Amino acid sequence: MTASILQSEPWARFQRSLGKEVFERSGDGWAFLAIMEKTPLGRFLYVPYGPAAADHAALVRALAALRSLAAKQHAHYVRIEPVGTDLGQRPQAALQSLGLVKAPVDVQPKLTWMLDLKQPEEELLAGMRSTSRNLYRNIHKKGVTFDVSSDPEDIGILLGFLHDVSERAEFKAQSDDYLRQAARNLVPAGAAKIFTARLDGKPIAAALSYDTESTRVYAHAAADDAHRKLNAGIPLVVTMMMDARAAGIDRFDMWGVSPEDEPEHQWAGFSRFKRSFGGYEVSYPGSWDLPVNQLMYRAYLLTRRAREAAGPAVHKARTTVLPAAHKARNAVVPSLRKLRAKLPR
Repeated sequence: MTASILQSEPWARFQRSLGKEVFERSGDGWAFLAIMEKTPLGRFLYVPYGPAAADHAALVRALAALRSLAAKQHAHYVRIEPVGTDLGQRPQAALQSLGLVKAPVDVQPKLTWMLDLKQPEEELLAGMRSTSRNLYRNIHKKGVTFDVSSDPEDIGILLGFLHDVSERAEFKAQSDDYLRQAARNLVPAGAAKIFTARLDGKPIAAALSYDTESTRVYAHAAADDAHRKLNAGIPLVVTMMMDARAAGIDRFDMWGVSPEDEPEHQWAGFSRFKRSFGGYEVSYPGSWDLPVNQLMYRAYLLTRRAREAAGPAVHKARTTVLPAAHKARNAVVPSLRKLRAKLPR
């Protein structure tokens, strides 16, 4: 039974360090890590990329345990993402038969890009775009080296690059506190590593991986824009793969891609980057809800639909009423100023 890093004990410690209430349970062929989430409409249990269940019957037992836990904790529903269970040719029908409802939104990526690290190194490299392969083999000639750190404080290197990317590309990264806590909890436990590319000893790119015994996840990465022509981020990824392969890890998970037939998708650019290393696409069933308090769950759905329906109207008001108000103000203010100038002092 293979479990995601999001269903691991180190991840539970990390979430608790963020102040989250976390529940861990296991039984015959199943295990789960559930996080209590709070909303204005009440509480729900979230099981990221889980529960881990060996088969359909084990999933049924896991859901029963989750329902019981949710009832005891006064949670209105449970949101699950059963990525590791074989659900047959019709996964949606299989999940619906268990009383699950498709969630309004998928929390974790529904598609990911995976590489097989069990293949020989030359075959792994041969599957990559030639540019990636050649950069990995030759970038040392330009004075670029790579190192792997087990010091959680080295996360500061990556944070600096992420700040620059956020300002340059209007990209919203995880908060510093979140990533520092991730490093402090996961790196000492052997569940994460920090990789750095250096030019003549100076950091120019960095990445953080999340690791289990079977899978390395390409979690967070950024590079110094001043050295973008070196493309150090590409051989940095390959270095992460080779390090994982040497450690006996079977798979490299690029963690989330957009569909290939959606070129306008907001993830399309970095999805092309991820696919350039070879590999294969993996599709998950997405996020599904197990209603526990039916009345409150229906209230949650109705409230969400009402908010979504109001969204376009609010946007229209902002783009029509506010500009009109500004125009009126701009017309009135000069007149008021002229009037004030004529008043006796």
